[in-house]
Amino acid sequence: MPDIRSYEPGKYNTALAEALTKVPAFKQPEWVAFVKTSPHKERPTFEEHFWHKRAASILRQISIHGVIGVNRLRSRYGGKKNRGMKPATFRKAGGKIIRLLLQQTEQAGFTEKAKGKKAGRQLTEQGKEFLAGVMK
Repeated sequence: MPDIRSYEPGKYNTALAEALTKVPAFKQPEWVAFVKTSPHKERPTFEEHFWHKRAASILRQISIHGVIGVNRLRSRYGGKKNRGMKPATFRKAGGKIIRLLLQQTEQAGFTEKAKGKKAGRQLTEQGKEFLAGVMK
């Protein structure tokens, strides 16, 4: 089984998002069309299949880092906020979308809460098999 890093990230995330559309645990809430993903954004996302693309990206991050939590993912998806005449500053992304996606990955059986000192989620054997079978 090749390492997940050997695949091009854009193509892998697209294939994984397409595979996640067939998993019943990943349902996009109705309110997603009305909220911004981060304080540094000016408008909500209008991207089609945003929910599954973000879920695919989060699963890829978990597989690369091993154990990862909501706060680290908020930093990963944050960005610079344009504050007009003042210098731009970094803002973390909102946590609700990330938290809900992590809960859905748990319901699907792909992740579990990490045991021990590290807080966050880690992949289960079922999750590792699912991620490995995406590019076949």
